[in-house]
Amino acid sequence: MEKGRLKSEAEELDSFLAELESSGEVKEIAGWQTGFPKLSAALNGLLPGLTLLIGPPACGKSAFAKQLCDQVARHNSVPALFFAFGAKKADLRIRTLARLSGLESREIRRGSGYLLHWYGAPKRPMTQAEQMPASWEKLKQAAEEAKNWLDLLYVFECDERTAFSDIEQRIRAVREIKGSSRALVVIDDSQRLGDSGSSLDARLPLVVERLHDLALRLDLPLLAAWPDLRPAAAPQEWAERVTGADVVVVMEADAERTKQLTEPKQAITLHIVKNRGGEKGTLRFDFSPALSQFTE
Repeated sequence: MEKGRLKSEAEELDSFLAELESSGEVKEIAGWQTGFPKLSAALNGLLPGLTLLIGPPACGKSAFAKQLCDQVARHNSVPALFFAFGAKKADLRIRTLARLSGLESREIRRGSGYLLHWYGAPKRPMTQAEQMPASWEKLKQAAEEAKNWLDLLYVFECDERTAFSDIEQRIRAVREIKGSSRALVVIDDSQRLGDSGSSLDARLPLVVERLHDLALRLDLPLLAAWPDLRPAAAPQEWAERVTGADVVVVMEADAERTKQLTEPKQAITLHIVKNRGGEKGTLRFDFSPALSQFTE
């Protein structure tokens, strides 16, 4: 509840208009860039509120959520926090390095000795990682080039003891460290925040309500991933099941389109079934599990 002298909407309107006028920037979207142009346009950018990302297990939700988190920090120069319940920091770092360097995750896990043995060292110096052939040096160069925006990114390993209050404390701490009220929050496997003794269906409205309240109180975009254990259901059904979220995005594997892909990639469809800030729609992505990379 706001404190201080009560003001009518008429009293508040002039200052609000002045705030809008003070920004001379021409914006194509209202919120933050996602790093995926079509997704940014569909969502009208990432806005404060709760976005729920729903999909079956092993479809790439975690990889998509991490890539989105990285890209928002990079493209908007804002702090981003990633809360992981099912993955370790080392694994998430390897996924990021694979995406940035083009080296497969399994190769990176084998270490510098393996990469030097198979690829050797570049025969001539190059200034940018994307120009370099596959090598340990390319991996290090990609990491070096990413340090500026990685300094905005914070990853937290969570377990069954992690509570909503812990997440809020971490958010407030990062915003204080960075001296910024702005931040993106991503929570992977958000169902772990609910009562483990109850079913997923019973947990869903309670977790969504708490996360939506957190996003509104702290005035920030919050994306939470949630498993869909009955993927045969129509994606649009989630719009009715999740009334408390501002945006609901359902991830679905496209088996038919996957057959048309020549590389070891998977075709993924994102159904935007609820969107208070923009339009509903369907977007297509290609997912490379080896590089933990989604492309529109």
